[in-house]
Amino acid sequence: MEYSVIIIDDHPLFSRGLSQLIETQASYKVTGIAKNQAEALAMIKEKMPDLAIVDLNLGKEDGLELIKEILSITDKTKVLVLSMHDERFYAERALKAGAKGYIMKQEAESNVTTAINTVMRGEIYLSSNEKARLEELTKDNKKPKDGEPFDLISSLSDRQLQIFTLIGKGLGTVDIAEKLNLSIKTIDTHKENIKIKLHCGTSAELRQMAIEWTSH
Repeated sequence: MEYSVIIIDDHPLFSRGLSQLIETQASYKVTGIAKNQAEALAMIKEKMPDLAIVDLNLGKEDGLELIKEILSITDKTKVLVLSMHDERFYAERALKAGAKGYIMKQEAESNVTTAINTVMRGEIYLSSNEKARLEELTKDNKKPKDGEPFDLISSLSDRQLQIFTLIGKGLGTVDIAEKLNLSIKTIDTHKENIKIKLHCGTSAELRQMAIEWTSH
């Protein structure tokens, strides 16, 4: 049996390399590469692939929302996230959005193929470190400790993380409100709550932290 795969990533060189890696596996065929959400959703509807490999960082678009959009179109397609974003902050969120696995781009090629095969067997793929971390957190309902500044980001809701990331990408309140189809007042409320959670005293401090977060 041959599985069809589409890659959703806005870096063409990476996508081509990943495509070549996937097609070294006898059971897989890459049937499309999308650079953004619109292309991805059109491709999903047309090709109904067995697997979609999704990068969460698609310019100013939100990868977590894209996962939900894909699965609203079809439950036939399994989603594997392959991203630069630190698994500590995104793996659990990706699984909650409906993905079947999460792997970071700096992992070895052999681990990427293992992740693909694991997901296509109907199992969940996470790194051994992330599995251990999530198991530890579920014991006695533990929450992440406040250590390094970025550790506080675990406390943000998905919507708050989405807004925080957009701030880091240079969008202002009006831009974010238009992009997310929310009122300016709602965005301002979210920003105030984010400041509280991240211990930021001013909007400038929040913006600086967001910029550092999106580039780290």
